[in-house]
Amino acid sequence: MPNRLLCALLLLLLLQPAHAAPEQRPFKVCWSVYAGWMLWGYMAEQGIVDKWAKKYGIEIQVRQVPDYVASIEQYTANQYDACAMTNMDALTIPAAAGVDSTALIVGDFSAGADGILVRGGSKDLKDLKGKTILLVENSVSHYLLSRALEWAHLQPGDVNIENVSDKDLAQAWRSGRGDAVVTWNPILSELRQDGDSVQVFSSRHVPGEILDLLVVNSQTLTQHPELGRALTGAWFEGMRLMGLPTPAGAAARARMADAAGATPEDFDEQLRTIRSFYAPRSAVAFARGDKMPALMERVAGFADAQRLLGEGKGLQRLGIAFSDDRVLGNRSQIMLRFDPAYMQLAADNQL
Repeated sequence: MPNRLLCALLLLLLLQPAHAAPEQRPFKVCWSVYAGWMLWGYMAEQGIVDKWAKKYGIEIQVRQVPDYVASIEQYTANQYDACAMTNMDALTIPAAAGVDSTALIVGDFSAGADGILVRGGSKDLKDLKGKTILLVENSVSHYLLSRALEWAHLQPGDVNIENVSDKDLAQAWRSGRGDAVVTWNPILSELRQDGDSVQVFSSRHVPGEILDLLVVNSQTLTQHPELGRALTGAWFEGMRLMGLPTPAGAAARARMADAAGATPEDFDEQLRTIRSFYAPRSAVAFARGDKMPALMERVAGFADAQRLLGEGKGLQRLGIAFSDDRVLGNRSQIMLRFDPAYMQLAADNQL
């Protein structure tokens, strides 16, 4: 009996693969509430992300983080493999911290989704002088304020900034704090509807400067191109559905509106304040455009002025790569990459 048992065990061992592959860990993606990113929550809920993950034999977990800056900080700390963020924040947080990151998907650009509200009836930007302004400091809202001050021929020192996290911003404003507030949708839309303030500036004045991206850790993407394929495929499937002028498209947008705490009508209005790339070909064309390096140079200039990239020498310390081997800054220390390769695969129906 012992000999028969020994033979059975030996046979079982021989049938096992010589080198069993280690179990693949799940990939983690995070997002925060914004009209252009509600799709991530919807796609996770509806199984679209799971479908594409299974196609490539991986698992992808999509999670909402209630605080926007916290979501990027968690990505930078390697708690997530990918995160929804703007181009400026991708540069000033993960890239500046030495986390090589790739803009996998260019989803849209803000064209009114970010704005500045002032209490009372003043519509003149110059009236911002001497005012206390609530915003998420060193975020894209801070960048928008700097552009507004340029328009008004004011200096950063002409205003007082009070740093408030996005999850606390609406409550702080409604409690009477601050003379002006800079924020993004859906918070912007909610506060504007209160009726006690006037919008004096928005990203509509600077179209194409605030990009909404999905950013992925470059090392992870290089090691696991299947992650890039799955995320890109899921995104453009979701975008096609969201853009449909049909009952199915309306139902999808209504579900996203509910998750954003908005009515379907208000959410559709928020979507009209961003220029979404519903087709991958249009996203590729934008990412490959001649204006991208100049745009990021302006953004880097603001970041340097705020000492977000290291004592005013940011582009000497790090580089930003674009398609066609274009590089802004230090070519040997590229930390942010605008690579449309996966969006091109989607455009060519190769996913």
